[in-house]
Amino acid sequence: MDNTFGKLISDELKLTNHRALLSGLQHRHNISPPDPAPGESVNVYIVTRSEPAIHSAELKYTADGSDPRTSAAVAAAFHPVHTEWDTLLWDYITFWQAEIPAQEDGTMVTYFIRGLTADGDEIYADFPDADERVEHATMLHFRNIPADTPFTPSPQTSIPLFCYHVDRLNCPEWARDAIVYHIFLDRFYAGDGQEWKQNTDVEKTCGGTLWGVRDKLDYLADLGVNCLWLSPTWKSPSHHGYDVADYDLVEPRLGGEEALRAVVEGAQKRGIRILLDLVANHLSNDHPIFLDAKASEKSQYRDWFIFDDKYPHGYRSFFNVEQMPKINLETPAARDWIIGNAIKSLRQFDVDGFRLDVAAGAGLNFWTHCRPRLRAVNPECLLIGEIIDTPSVLRAYRGRLDGCLDFSMNEALRQTFAWGGWGEERMRAFIEGHSKYFGADFLLPTFVDNHDMDRFSLIAGDDSEKLKRAARAQMRLPNPPIILYGTEVGLRQRISARESTLDACREPMVWDERQDQDLLDFYKREISERKQRKG
Repeated sequence: MDNTFGKLISDELKLTNHRALLSGLQHRHNISPPDPAPGESVNVYIVTRSEPAIHSAELKYTADGSDPRTSAAVAAAFHPVHTEWDTLLWDYITFWQAEIPAQEDGTMVTYFIRGLTADGDEIYADFPDADERVEHATMLHFRNIPADTPFTPSPQTSIPLFCYHVDRLNCPEWARDAIVYHIFLDRFYAGDGQEWKQNTDVEKTCGGTLWGVRDKLDYLADLGVNCLWLSPTWKSPSHHGYDVADYDLVEPRLGGEEALRAVVEGAQKRGIRILLDLVANHLSNDHPIFLDAKASEKSQYRDWFIFDDKYPHGYRSFFNVEQMPKINLETPAARDWIIGNAIKSLRQFDVDGFRLDVAAGAGLNFWTHCRPRLRAVNPECLLIGEIIDTPSVLRAYRGRLDGCLDFSMNEALRQTFAWGGWGEERMRAFIEGHSKYFGADFLLPTFVDNHDMDRFSLIAGDDSEKLKRAARAQMRLPNPPIILYGTEVGLRQRISARESTLDACREPMVWDERQDQDLLDFYKREISERKQRKG
C-alpha cells in the first residue's frame, strides 16, 4: 500500500482508527438522507459503548441560523435502535436514532447532541475526539514525534455543533464529462521565453510559471483534456504553495494576476475549464493573521487557531508541520474569511471551481456552509475534496461537496497493474461494489498517480505497457479521469519518496526528445475514444 493512506497504512493503525470511531459518544455527522432535500425529514444517528454508559440522549436544533447552544432550540430525543457486539472493540455498541422534521429549501439546520450517564454526567458528541487519537498514532508511526510521546486527549471545553443544508444542489453536469490534467505549476514549464532556474533539486524552486501553462495550452488541447487543475496560485514562501501567506495576491514568482488571467482566458477559448487548489485547512506561519494571533492572546484572530502547549510548536498544525498552522474553522469569522477568499477567486478570475486540499481537516461543517455560498456566485462551481480515508467516510460528504478524489480506486488500479497484488477479476468485483456503494450522484475522479505519491512508472519498473493497461482501465471507468502532468509522456522519477522526500515525484516536465511519443499518442487515442463513448 502507498504511504498516501497514512492513518490506515498498517493493521495497527486500522485497529486504532476503528476503536477511536467507536469510543465514547460518536455522531460523525451520520444522518439519513445524507443530502436532505426540501420536504424530507432527517434521521440523526449516534453510537455508544458500555463505557461510559449512556442512559439517555437528546439533540437540540435551530433552523434559523442561530446557535442552538445560546438560543431557544427545539429538542428531539434519541431512542436506542439496536445493540451489536464488536470483537475488535471487545464491547457492545448501541446505535441510537432521533428525527428532525422536514425543512424548507435553503434552511441551515444546526444542532448539538448531549448524552447523560446514569450518574447524571453530561457527554457531548463527538467525544473523545477520534481524529485526535488517530493523528497521534499516525505521527508515531511515521516518527513525526518522539516514540515515547504519550497520548493525552484534549478535554471537551465547548459543545460541538453539527449542521446540514437543505437544498436541491447537484454536481454540475459539465464535470461528469471532464478529463482533468493536473499541473504542479513550479514543475510544468517556465514559459514566456524563460528557462528552468534549475531542474535537479526537487526540493527547491525549478521555475515553472502560469505563463508556462498559457504557452502550452495548445499542447493540452491537442492532448484532449478539457479541465486543468492548477496547484495553489496564492502567494506562498514554498515552491508547492500549500502554505498560503497572502490570499489577496497571486504568487509573483508564478506570474501574478496577469498570468492567471491569461491562463483562464486562453483556456476558455479552447473549451478548457480551470480548477484552483484551495487550501482551507491551514495557512503559512508567515501569514500576517497568524503572526498577529501568535503575538497576543488578545488578538482578534486568536481563536482562529488552536494554541496549546500540548502541541510541539505551541499550536495545532497540519500533521505537526510548524510552517502550516491549522485554521480553527469552527470560528465563524475564520470560516467566513476562507469562504470569502474562494468567492473572490470565482469573481476575479472566472474559474470553474476548486480542488480542496485536506478537505477532511476543514471538516463537514465548513463545507456545509461553503458549498451553497459558492454556488450562489457561480451555479456551476465544482468542489472536489481531497479526503484520504475509507469509502464510508467519503460518503458522509454527499450534499456537502460535489465529490472526492477516489483514493480507493487509485489503490485498486495500482495494486492491479503496478504492484501486482490484485488480479483483474478482483479489480472488476471492486469496481462493481464501489459503484453500488456510492451511486451516480457523487463524483469520484480517478487517477493512477498524483503529486503526493510515487509515480506509477516508478512502481511499475518504467514498464509503459503496465501504464497503458492502467490508463485504459481508468479511461473506461464512469468517473472523470485525472492525468498528472508528465504521466502521458513517461516522465520518470529518479528515487522513491519512501527513500527520500515527498517531492521525489515532482520532477520537472520534459519537453524534448525524452518524451515517449508512443505513450503520448496512446493517451490521445484513449481520451478521444472516451469522449466518443460519452457521446
